[in-house]
Amino acid sequence: MSEAFQKAQEEMKRADHLMFVSLKYTRTVDVIKSIVERLINAFDFSMEAYFEKLKEQKKVTEIPTIPKVKADALKALFEDDTELNTFLRLYALLRKINKAEFARAREYRRHVTMTALLEDAEIEITIDIIFDYFEKTRAFLEYVHERIS
Repeated sequence: MSEAFQKAQEEMKRADHLMFVSLKYTRTVDVIKSIVERLINAFDFSMEAYFEKLKEQKKVTEIPTIPKVKADALKALFEDDTELNTFLRLYALLRKINKAEFARAREYRRHVTMTALLEDAEIEITIDIIFDYFEKTRAFLEYVHERIS
């Protein structure tokens, strides 16, 4: 297993701890923001591992260094793979959320909400939504693992 994929798994362990320990007890937007960052890192490392495998198989000649370019290159390489494209849309959304201005609501309560203020919309992220993003990121890691093993 590649070093990049191991790093992706480490990021998921950190995100798991943030989800099931930190967020459970603190219920703050800062923890939600940290989870988003960890999920993005897990995606980045997974894509790196995937590209290493593609280069080894001689399907690509070089590995892009910029994360967005990596995602776009994967989209171009596997246009027909709807599952991969769904994961890459989530990745793009997480990156937008991470860069966006955000508002806090109901901190220290069960319904803590981070509202990301994107150019075209506002996205509310609650504990349930961040858990859904977490599960989809875990599914992406499994998807990549199947392809690089």
